[in-house]
Amino acid sequence: MKEWKIYPKIGPDFIANYPEVNLVLLQLLFNRGLKDKIDIRAFLDNELDSDKVLRIGEDDSLSFYDPFLFKNMSAAVDLIISHIKNGNPIVIYGDYDADGVTSSVILLETLKILHAKVEVYLPDRVSEGYGLNKMAINQIVAQGFKLLITVDNGIRNFEEVAYAKSKGLEIIITDHHVLPEEEKKLPACLYIDPADKTEKYPWNYLAGVGVAFKLICALLDRSNLAPKQKQLIAEKSLDLVAVGTVADMVSLLGENRMLVKRGLQVLNQSKRLGLNELIKIAKINVGKPLEAWNIGWQIGPRLNAASRLSHANTAFALLTTTDENEAKELASELNQRNISRQKITEEISAQVEAQIDPNNLPLVIIGLAAEDQVWNEGVIGLVAGRIAEKYYRPTLIITRLVEEAEFDATTKKLIPKKVAFKSSGRSVEEFNLIEAISTQSEYLDKFGGHPMACGFSVKGEENLNKFKAGLLDLASRKLEAAKLIPKLKIEAELLFKDINLDLAEKINSFAPYGQNNQQPRFVTYNLRIDDITNMGVDNQHIKIRLSSLNKENGRTNSFWALSFGGTEVYKEFKIGDAIDLVYYLEINDFNGRKEEQLKIVDMKISK
Repeated sequence: MKEWKIYPKIGPDFIANYPEVNLVLLQLLFNRGLKDKIDIRAFLDNELDSDKVLRIGEDDSLSFYDPFLFKNMSAAVDLIISHIKNGNPIVIYGDYDADGVTSSVILLETLKILHAKVEVYLPDRVSEGYGLNKMAINQIVAQGFKLLITVDNGIRNFEEVAYAKSKGLEIIITDHHVLPEEEKKLPACLYIDPADKTEKYPWNYLAGVGVAFKLICALLDRSNLAPKQKQLIAEKSLDLVAVGTVADMVSLLGENRMLVKRGLQVLNQSKRLGLNELIKIAKINVGKPLEAWNIGWQIGPRLNAASRLSHANTAFALLTTTDENEAKELASELNQRNISRQKITEEISAQVEAQIDPNNLPLVIIGLAAEDQVWNEGVIGLVAGRIAEKYYRPTLIITRLVEEAEFDATTKKLIPKKVAFKSSGRSVEEFNLIEAISTQSEYLDKFGGHPMACGFSVKGEENLNKFKAGLLDLASRKLEAAKLIPKLKIEAELLFKDINLDLAEKINSFAPYGQNNQQPRFVTYNLRIDDITNMGVDNQHIKIRLSSLNKENGRTNSFWALSFGGTEVYKEFKIGDAIDLVYYLEINDFNGRKEEQLKIVDMKISK
């Protein structure tokens, strides 16, 4: 059972400042932290502060924040142009997730158009890990590259950057992750990172692909190409900007929302062969325009499946191929790899569930692979997220890595002699995970993350046990089991008399939905169930006719509410019950006829 939590109502002063804005919309804007005219205008009208905007092309359709507001952008562009003019080979060093792969693709395509000799290097998730590494640098130097540009990584690679420079490489870091706490640990090179608090760039929450797009816009602005050509090149990148931004789960407010909104338009007209084949084979939103949730739940996971089970080069090849047969083969491979990823996630989740007593939940759930198990480290973060959501507890999933082993002639098995551990964690609002594990950093080999997610590695069983003991002791002082109840955040209470098609369309304009801009949930109390209909081949869906028990405007207002797959969930409810309802207000567009429709989120008997 989730605790329903409604945002505080907006006050009269705030209402008085924006008399032209619908009260429900004003509440939604306030809930998202949008309280001044510039932010509200940017959200409602897709307009940024004109003094800080750079227009790419002949019209205003590609007007985003000026990339030259980044302190190092001009110098970075000059350095890239000098290497292009001198004919020096350039390497783009990406990351293995969807954000890193899309970043690599769009920068590669643009640099090629600008006549650069350029290639992409994507590290292996398991053997190399995240960020720059010396083995890769040696390989890059041996191949004669002179300039290395990172995308979606590098800001914490102080030692690796110094090593690369000692080998004669010039470096440009483009990243969006948090900078090192100590300035002396910053890489000694040009870097572009919106998370840098010393930057004057107006939006701090770009994804890695958003930063790469900014570099592209700056390069195009400095180029001698015709305005229309600049616009077409930048516009072509926006489909992957949308994919990488949504898949990386960064905030979908501010400039990110504008990039994704424009990117979805490009994606729905996409000429990108590989993406089209992936969408076809996965049967994503057949016949309907793609939305942000299609990226987050369907496209992104398939691109990420490449590196989770093998190498990200498959996803990179899919996004860059111009051969129809290759596109079909790669799309099929990624789709199948995603099915395998789902199966492996299910298997590990079941093994973790076997370690959990639901009647005696610990404050922090720690799932540890058995001595004879090595869980796939590419999916343990997904397992942690699933367990944390189900039990509403901070969760760490830890797999074993056998570093040394001996062959036992009697059992004919390898016996581990030296073991390390790798973990991925997910948290709940009440527990800052990265802060918590940093208190136990003396036992960790490497670690990183943010309040809601982390990753770390540990060498040896003794260090792991000390880490666990310290973390659980901290949790016992920071957390109370009675307060660890999942919250269902509700934007506002609506009366049925206020629901109409116009309001539904206004709310629908808040899309694309995502991090910090979730689809709005509303609550209405004291409703009566007038009718119940089961739908679908197996009657697994339920449609309920609801009316207000309170006379509104002298009449009883009623609407249909649906729950896909909800027949079993709501089987105890019957006609005549008085209920309270949490729902999404949507539009049902059937045969060209539009009407309001409620999608059930949660329902309970009125008190």
